[in-house]
Amino acid sequence: MEPMKYAESEPDLEGIRYAASREQLKNKRQECQTQLEHLYTLLPIEAWTSLVNDMHDDVAARAAALCEYELEAAGYGPPPVPYAFVVFGSSGRRESTLWSDQDNGLILSDEVHEEKEMYFHTFGRHLSNLLEYLGYEKCKGKVMCSEPLWRKTLAEWKGQMTSWHQDFSWEPVRNLMIASDMRFISGERPLVVAWKQFFERSMNESPEMATAILRNTVRHKATLNVLGQVVTERFGEHAGDFDVKYGVYIPLVNSIRYMALQEGIGETSTLKRLEKLSLLDGGNMLFENCQRAFLTALTLRAAASFTVKNGVYSSSGYLPQSELKKKPLLYKLRDSLTTVRRTHRALQRRLRFAERRRS
Repeated sequence: MEPMKYAESEPDLEGIRYAASREQLKNKRQECQTQLEHLYTLLPIEAWTSLVNDMHDDVAARAAALCEYELEAAGYGPPPVPYAFVVFGSSGRRESTLWSDQDNGLILSDEVHEEKEMYFHTFGRHLSNLLEYLGYEKCKGKVMCSEPLWRKTLAEWKGQMTSWHQDFSWEPVRNLMIASDMRFISGERPLVVAWKQFFERSMNESPEMATAILRNTVRHKATLNVLGQVVTERFGEHAGDFDVKYGVYIPLVNSIRYMALQEGIGETSTLKRLEKLSLLDGGNMLFENCQRAFLTALTLRAAASFTVKNGVYSSSGYLPQSELKKKPLLYKLRDSLTTVRRTHRALQRRLRFAERRRS
């Protein structure tokens, strides 16, 4: 009976894909949002997360198409050169929650056209504003197609990545880590293929950057005290709550990303990266533990508190202390944090070894 219940409740993605206006697209996104909220308790977290990200992908692709139509109607004409609309962050990894914010960019063709810069400056801002209208909060870190840093021609992207590879300070390394999760949404896929080929070649030619990424990876906030108890926020509006995003989710994402980059694994999904890592080293129990911990992290992220203001969804990233009183959930969280701690200790040993070799 359960599969039938699921089939009857499956979100109407066709309505999103063929929405004729921004108003219709917003309504269809909200309908799907409601359906997915109801499905949360019926599906395994991996299947549910996949459906959520199918919705986000289709909304983003349709938004890009509507953006073209709206600009053409406003007198800007069609796009003067080919482009690819891409996503980063949790969207790039297909791990977004129902209320994740924007993390996106543009790769523009190197074709010469005098209107190119002006058009895509307008396009990037218009698309980011349209996505906000559709319910996606703007990225506080400004990883958006409205920002010049994340909107470049293919040649400019190559120059930017080369520049990042020559600077091992925190910000350029962080940007490279963000870029490594890039994924195609719409437009000209060959631009993304060329981008990824250059990215992978640059990583292979820069062993020093691998150490810098490892250095960034092992930084994380304390989540278990000396007694093995979960550390919650001490002050502020979330006092007593647990920081799911930076306490368990991001440490796992960063650790697994680093290990995948070291092995030349091109997947962006954390779970798919883990699958490939397990195939390369099937006897390593660490990957099995990481997979279990990561599924728990996805479950907790979906349970984090969120708000809706003027139609825009925003997640706090915190698990309310009322949830922490549920012992089965608390035990799973504690097991996951133990895995995070063991993984980071292993990577810290690797970092010390790499830095000794350099000195």
